Amino acid sequence: MKKNYNYTRRKLYLPEYGRHIQEMIDSLLVIEDRRERNRQARAVIAVMGNLNPLLRDTADFTHKLWDHLFIMSDFQLDVDSPYPRPTRQELTVSPRPLAYTQGRIAFKHYGKYVERMIRSLADEKDPQRVARTVDNLARYMRTKSYEYNQEHPNNEVIVKDIKQMSGGAIEIDEVALNNIRSDYKQHFSAPVRKGVLQRQQQRQQQKNRQQHNRGFVKNGAAHRNSQK
Repeated sequence: MKKNYNYTRRKLYLPEYGRHIQEMIDSLLVIEDRRERNRQARAVIAVMGNLNPLLRDTADFTHKLWDHLFIMSDFQLDVDSPYPRPTRQELTVSPRPLAYTQGRIAFKHYGKYVERMIRSLADEKDPQRVARTVDNLARYMRTKSYEYNQEHPNNEVIVKDIKQMSGGAIEIDEVALNNIRSDYKQHFSAPVRKGVLQRQQQRQQQKNRQQHNRGFVKNGAAHRNSQK
């Protein structure tokens, strides 16, 4: 008996509908009567909709089913669709390639967006807006520098980096930077090594045993004295 495995069959256009739906659509192609073909196509659309009853009332769900019907027929089915018939060219349009930047990030611990924002502020005419934005960026830069280096950065470094990233167009007062409250400040605890943690646990266990022994001796002595 000849085995009929799926890997010997032709590839499905939309595997999520299954092979039975694909065979039903293939049978539509051999129906010569156009009126009967349209009736059978609407019946196949109803069966396809029953596979996802929760999506039946969503917008454009029926339109999507008709598009899938034409796709599974390899765009060869000739029926009267209530929606514009899709073409192979419309569904196989290659996406527009994205232009990825290949520029080098001068300050990796700040990130590229900080550098872009500071450069955009160089052309800003409103001094108050520049001051508010630079204050927020300075707080953020101070936090990111602490996360990267695990130590609080010097404000002189922050002032120097802002000036360098803006091409000398933006200068911030170090005294004003000292008065800025860091809303982004985060506290990080240094990781404890495994050996150090084990030694701390052993010392704590030894201390607990010593306290337990002292309490046992004290209670035992009091009990003997009471018997005398």
